[in-house]
Amino acid sequence: MLAQISDSFFNGVVIGSILSLGAVGLTTVYRILGFPNFAHGDFLTFGAYMVLFLNVDHGLPFVLSMVGAIPIGIALVFVLEKALWKPLREKDAGNISMLIASIGLALFLRHLILFIFGSSPDNYSLTIYKGFSFAGITFTTDDLIIIAVAFSLMVLVYLLLNKTKLGKAMRALADNENLAKISGINVDRVILGTWIIGMSLAAIAGCFYGISTTVRPTMGWTLLLPMFAAVILGGIGNPYGAMIGGLIVGISQEVSAVFIPSEYKAALSFVLIIVLLLWRPKGLMGG
Repeated sequence: MLAQISDSFFNGVVIGSILSLGAVGLTTVYRILGFPNFAHGDFLTFGAYMVLFLNVDHGLPFVLSMVGAIPIGIALVFVLEKALWKPLREKDAGNISMLIASIGLALFLRHLILFIFGSSPDNYSLTIYKGFSFAGITFTTDDLIIIAVAFSLMVLVYLLLNKTKLGKAMRALADNENLAKISGINVDRVILGTWIIGMSLAAIAGCFYGISTTVRPTMGWTLLLPMFAAVILGGIGNPYGAMIGGLIVGISQEVSAVFIPSEYKAALSFVLIIVLLLWRPKGLMGG
């Protein structure tokens, strides 16, 4: 039993690292724009399928495919910002309208992917590494790479938000939009930068989830609830809290599968949200 729990704990760290990447992008967009983006899960799916498109359909090495998928994702959010989000803001659309628009966008992206790639699960063309076993924990080289890259990206996000001009502008905009405008901050540019960060992290998270499982059109939708749980656990709008929340959700779900049927582990996200909101309504690190 102990070995099984240890193995599930490690798997939880892998999944939690992926959730943390997605949750940071989700909470950052909420912090700046003020609405929960229900299309964020499908951004993960889009990124995963762009890697598949470059890697399997065009035969590029996996790492190059992953790097190449990011500018494609950035191009998508650039078009969406100019064609959808900015026009809605200029018309003073409320947060509810933005939320509904994000739901419509999620459905559009999901069905577009279904139409182009079909509904069958796919796998990347990867080098298959031999699995390792240590102290009852079974893992692969891919698992270690996912954890290492995810944590490295979280450090980069921290540095970006605290040490760069864009990060300081994002924090100023989140605190007071009118004051940020008066201070000479280019609000549109900061918002676009926020979308780019969110999409880049989502694309990488989707790619990593595709490595851990399979690439399928509903993969992002499957991760959306756990990502929201991570955001709420950490504190809405707090990217550092989202990192911690992602790990908590991932580990909790995987370890719980030792004691309950695995098909019920997703419900644990709801339980964690309810318990935490009763204990700390603003999340672990405050919203």
